[in-house]
Amino acid sequence: MTSEPINVLFLCTGNSARSILAEAILNVGGQGRFRAYSAGSMPTGKVNPHALALLQRLGYETGGYRSKSWDEFAGDDAPQFDFIITVCDNAAGEVCPIWPGKPSKAHWGIPDPAAAGEADIEQAFADAYRRMKARIDRFVALPLDKLDAPSLKQELGAIGEIDDPKGA
Repeated sequence: MTSEPINVLFLCTGNSARSILAEAILNVGGQGRFRAYSAGSMPTGKVNPHALALLQRLGYETGGYRSKSWDEFAGDDAPQFDFIITVCDNAAGEVCPIWPGKPSKAHWGIPDPAAAGEADIEQAFADAYRRMKARIDRFVALPLDKLDAPSLKQELGAIGEIDDPKGA
């Protein structure tokens, strides 16, 4: 790998909660080794306020996050991605744009915290955050420069299976 950051695009249909959480977690946890982006196939146009509130409570800078279309990343001037990771089941089943450079792909589905009832929504966002953080922590610890393509695919799949929100 080069000294350039490893570019990761997190995809979710609405790009308002899970993919935004993932972008924030990796941009901080990746410590400059990674550069995370997020987008959606049908963006809502706004970031879920519960996602922003949670990130703020946890000390993340939230000023630049916005809900955007994956079309922003399909042009010639877009970053070339090393990884494309879907974080919702809907996005995983959609036909994605053709991403140049043949990025590695993975699905790390997490239930939509925005779908929780008002009484449970803060806990749902906290659980989604813990699951995503556990997955991203494992991802950044991978020896990416030492893994061949089949091993990398296996590791990415295993990361998508990390499901214990209390264990993170």
